[in-house]
Amino acid sequence: MRTLCSSTLIGEFFIIGFAGLVAMKDPDLSVSTVWLVSGIAMLLCVLMCAMVTRPGGVALGWVLQIALIASGVFVPTMFFMGAVFAALWWASVHFGRKVDEAKARFAAQAEAASSTPDAV
Repeated sequence: MRTLCSSTLIGEFFIIGFAGLVAMKDPDLSVSTVWLVSGIAMLLCVLMCAMVTRPGGVALGWVLQIALIASGVFVPTMFFMGAVFAALWWASVHFGRKVDEAKARFAAQAEAASSTPDAV
């Protein structure tokens, strides 16, 4: 799960950076505010890569997805991009857990096979 979720978060890192560039052109928003908010969100994406497998990591990821969608208020394209990344986040969590379960099952089978003596 960690690999899939981290890949999604790194993709969001870049999307947030590009959205910051677009938001910077809005005359109603100050450049410093745009980069403060974008920078914090980008930093959270990187930090969350390490927190994905910890308790509450997936929930924090969902909070980030909601914030990404909500950023569409300032950059309308982010409504769409946020929804796309929310779907990717769901898929990363869902299929990542299935992969983790399959790995654990395979490791248990390999352990059981190596502990039984081979018949010659």
